[in-house]
Amino acid sequence: MAGSQLRWKRVLLKLGGESLSQGKEHPLSFSRINLIVREIKEVKDLGVEMGIMIGGGNILRGEVAGQKGMDRTTADYMGMLATVINALALQDALEKIKVPARVQTAIEMQKVAEPYIRRRAIDHLQRGRVVIFAGGTGNPYFTTDTAAALRALEIGAQVFLKATKVDGIYSSDPLRDAEAKKFDRIGYMDVLNRKLKVMDAAAISLCMDNNLPIIVFSIEKKGNIKKIILGENIGTVVSNFELGQGGKDEGKTDL
Repeated sequence: MAGSQLRWKRVLLKLGGESLSQGKEHPLSFSRINLIVREIKEVKDLGVEMGIMIGGGNILRGEVAGQKGMDRTTADYMGMLATVINALALQDALEKIKVPARVQTAIEMQKVAEPYIRRRAIDHLQRGRVVIFAGGTGNPYFTTDTAAALRALEIGAQVFLKATKVDGIYSSDPLRDAEAKKFDRIGYMDVLNRKLKVMDAAAISLCMDNNLPIIVFSIEKKGNIKKIILGENIGTVVSNFELGQGGKDEGKTDL
């Protein structure tokens, strides 16, 4: 398929660690991983350059461990190591279906993965390889959402794709509130002011300051990533856009 048909040529996909799990008894589900890498292959076959930031919440979430009494810095470093495990699993699954991939980690471990080097990451993308970013930013107290926003900007991604288990951003938790309203699009400031828990404030602010659009969508529905790449309106777009009175979409936005 011709590259001119693509809405996005270079993207950063953020995958939470939970997307690789199948319940608490299967924190690393190879059937789930295989489903996801097939979705990624479909997008790669379109000619898209893709970076992936992977979380580690299926194994250990530093913030949660810290709240339970562990030293927060130690817990966060353990969470970063969990992301490396997930990244290696993704790399292995991608290569088994003939998609070249490289893992780059913010915490150096030369026998396991490449250190994160921006120019090398861009070179891999230009050569058609998927680059999987692990280790977050390499610093405690920063989420992998913030790390994803940072890497997206560093590699020149045109959009930040945030994969979740719900089909977009809602005014409240749709699992608890039957009246929750789904937004087709929403402004960065609206997300911050309404304290919507789609991602942390630092990640939103970083994208806002650099005009990087975010698309929040469900990874549970097959084909969603490809549909977004081809321009379909999937999930919720977060951009320089303001909601009007009563939550109606007013004004214009250009992704």
